[in-house]
Amino acid sequence: MRVKSRWNVKGRDRTPEETAGALAFTAWKIGQQGCLNLENEGFENASQQQRLDVIAEFLSFLLHYLDRHLAEMGVDDTDREQLVVYFAQDLARHMQENRTDAQGKGEYKQAFIDLINMRHADYSDFVFDGKDPGFALCTQFGNHVAENMGEHMNRWISDQVSAIEVPEALTPFRRALKNLIPVPDQEEGADSEGVAKRPDAYSLQANNSNE
Repeated sequence: MRVKSRWNVKGRDRTPEETAGALAFTAWKIGQQGCLNLENEGFENASQQQRLDVIAEFLSFLLHYLDRHLAEMGVDDTDREQLVVYFAQDLARHMQENRTDAQGKGEYKQAFIDLINMRHADYSDFVFDGKDPGFALCTQFGNHVAENMGEHMNRWISDQVSAIEVPEALTPFRRALKNLIPVPDQEEGADSEGVAKRPDAYSLQANNSNE
């Protein structure tokens, strides 16, 4: 899958808004591809609205991964929160535009912000295995995707997501992170057991703006 993972014009510093925008574009493409992969495996969605529900789960998972990745890198808490907030705002904008096309005019950002806040808090209870999301976290993500695709699909979707779609999604996202976010001049923030830091939970509620 081809995604934006490098700047077209090199040699200048990028603002947090620009970095978040590029990452959000990448995450949206990954979410679309993940949904398509599931359909190609026979897990059909009944409507474009349902597809967007599935994409929203991928985006929520990637947002949590971004936050854990930044914490593990040792990024300053203020800078980390700022980037994640901008990332969430851009994701919400993409969701608003696509739901408007699929479902008609309406305010869709709030429900998406509520979802990513809920998932972020949920996923924060799970550990990472080194730099990778642990088995339990991936399974939980798969369960959330399965819930959006109907009872008759639930039995196999969680396994498909946790075993296949998580690695497929993280490969391009990690590439984008490596190329778009400079590594801080300090040691990585892993604890003594090599498990990625759990960032403190914070709400993205206040960032449901129309900007």
